[in-house]
Amino acid sequence: MAVESAAAPPLRLSTVILPVFRWADNGARTWRHAEELGFHAAYTYDHLSWRSFRDRAWFGALPTLTAAATVTERMRLGTMVASPNFRHPVAFAKELITLDDVSGGRITLGIGAGGSGFDATALGNEAWDKRERADRFAEFVRLLDLLLSEDRNGGPRSGGVSYRGDYYSAHEVRTIPGCVQRPRLPFALAATGPRGMRLAARHGQYWVTTGDPASFDGTAEDFWAALARQTERLDAVCEAQGREPAALGRIMLDASGTPAGVSAVASLDAFVDYAGRCAELGFTEIVIHWPVPDSVFAADMAVFERIATEGLAQLAA
Repeated sequence: MAVESAAAPPLRLSTVILPVFRWADNGARTWRHAEELGFHAAYTYDHLSWRSFRDRAWFGALPTLTAAATVTERMRLGTMVASPNFRHPVAFAKELITLDDVSGGRITLGIGAGGSGFDATALGNEAWDKRERADRFAEFVRLLDLLLSEDRNGGPRSGGVSYRGDYYSAHEVRTIPGCVQRPRLPFALAATGPRGMRLAARHGQYWVTTGDPASFDGTAEDFWAALARQTERLDAVCEAQGREPAALGRIMLDASGTPAGVSAVASLDAFVDYAGRCAELGFTEIVIHWPVPDSVFAADMAVFERIATEGLAQLAA
């Protein structure tokens, strides 16, 4: 599912499947169907619960992805996104290496700084302020990068990884045999501000955004104008970091809070317009939410399936 262009990389279409389905009922069938529809990747949220789903079924992200890896063969899988809110890099790295192995090297780690919602206080601590979340995120990404990467000789580091920061530490941690993907599985970093963008430019294979939240209360044109400014800032950050802007993949996640007229799944025509605008801004991947009835992600399944199978072809035409 790719639109080829001499001036731009292929545009891919992926989905987010929320971890709300019992595996024996609809879970396995949903992930298999996503692969049958031809999605490039299927991601899931890495939360302990989420907003309107707080009092509804909600399963763990990594066990869900592990199960999904056993019922799919080609489609990439990943988190969209994980955060430091309730994870430590050492234990998380071991789980990711295992998941990459089970999937045969099909995992992408979507990761962000986290928010101030339920996840932020579930472990009994006070929610971190914005500055501390950014500080923790920077350390979290650096240590994960160390733990998941092969050494310069192409093998696991002898003696393991040792690290001591302000928030996270590791002591002679072995991550043998490492990721199937070398030098490690790819990172997709969610970032809206300059500090997060610098992390994406330094450590990421992809940058993730849902747009500029400040534009969500405006019009559709306000949203697209703000998104264009975001991508311009990312270009400038990449250049300042010595990274070719085009070498950083760009993922657009269709969010539930964006203005009217911006939804990618309202209709096939709406998707083609949405995807065309994203392509013009240099995005390489669009992620849409799998429909969940009676939620902010409710959508017509027939329309969703047409978007999955026909949307990018219509855009190319």
